[in-house]
Amino acid sequence: MSLSDDRGAGVVWVVACMALVWVVGVAAMTVGAARVTRHRADAAADLAALGAAARAPEGTEVACKAAAEAVRKSGGRLSACSVRDRVAEVSVAMVLRGPVRGLDVVSRARAGPVERESVP
Repeated sequence: MSLSDDRGAGVVWVVACMALVWVVGVAAMTVGAARVTRHRADAAADLAALGAAARAPEGTEVACKAAAEAVRKSGGRLSACSVRDRVAEVSVAMVLRGPVRGLDVVSRARAGPVERESVP
C-alpha cells in the first residue's frame, strides 16, 4: 500500500457530508423550536394581559392571579405583572424546547380598556 493510494477516501467524504447534514438539521430544528416557543410565549402573554385587564377593577392581586393562571395553562410562567389605571402589563417566560434546552423566551404584552376617542 502506497501513500498515493486513495482507498477509503470515499468513506471520509461520506462521513464528512453526513456530519454536515446532521449539523444543518440540528440548526434548523433549533431555529424552528425557538420560533414556535416565541409564538407560544406571545400568545400566552396576550392572553394573560387580557385576563388581567378584565379583572383589573377587582385589584392588582386578583388580576395578576388571573394572568398567572392563564400563563400556567399555556405552559409558561409569569415573570412580571402590573396593573395601573385598568391597564395590565405582563411578562411571560417559556423554556425553549428542542435540541438546545434551558433557554428562556420572554414575551411582554399590555392590555386595557379602549377609549372611545381612539376608535375610528
